Amino acid sequence: MPTLKRKVIRIDEEKCDGCGLCVPSCAEGALQIIDGKAKLVSDKYCDGLGDCLGECPQDAIFFEERDAEVYDQEAVVERLKSMGREYIPHDHGDDGHDHDHSRQTSHAHAGGFSCPSARTLDFREQKVDTEPSEDAPKQKSELRQWPVKLNLVSPQAPYFQNADLLIAADCAPFAYASLHPDFLKGRTVVIGCPKFDDLEYYREKLTAIIKTNSIRSITVLHMEVPCCTGLLHIAYDAVKASGKAIPVAPIVVSLRGEVKQPTPAY
Repeated sequence: MPTLKRKVIRIDEEKCDGCGLCVPSCAEGALQIIDGKAKLVSDKYCDGLGDCLGECPQDAIFFEERDAEVYDQEAVVERLKSMGREYIPHDHGDDGHDHDHSRQTSHAHAGGFSCPSARTLDFREQKVDTEPSEDAPKQKSELRQWPVKLNLVSPQAPYFQNADLLIAADCAPFAYASLHPDFLKGRTVVIGCPKFDDLEYYREKLTAIIKTNSIRSITVLHMEVPCCTGLLHIAYDAVKASGKAIPVAPIVVSLRGEVKQPTPAY
């Protein structure tokens, strides 16, 4: 492949904690979590725009100018297609650089930026008032941590250690009304949609979570629709890839909110 001197991103692995926030922010799919760290898969996928820069809470991503493969739009299209993602074209010009800098300034902020929705919060030791106010919800929340999106959680978050993990389809809480007391209580949860999100990224993130922590058990709560079983398959794959023996219990929820006969545990 031809090379030229241009700006591409570089990741400081000592600072990177594998949170994965940079991965979905890269429209070209150039970043991937490998062995618990964010990696630039190939120079040819990096357009030098830097959407990922402002998403790193550890300031582990920065530009460097060096000899690198020329940005290959056709290769990006094929990579995104293999990931089940759609390519959105941008003007990169003849030099391989993106000249639409409005996207860069909308994401990258001086001193680094971490989306508040991704801030790690641990609610396990939080005290609850014995006399709730009139505005308090009628049913107690059993949520033990934040964030909950599999795309956003960090494998190093303290709430994963010695946890009973619930992997839930993001539609499940809307179908199953008693999710909090029946399935969420006492568990750490991650949620996602196997139909619209990147399953390979899910698989890598779950594998990192399991390898990094002492997960006691895994419950997979998914809808009865066929695409939703993808959550179960990536849970099996992640456990196998981790080399650990962790029980995986699948639970199927019908579209009318009933728990169906579960398939046997892994």
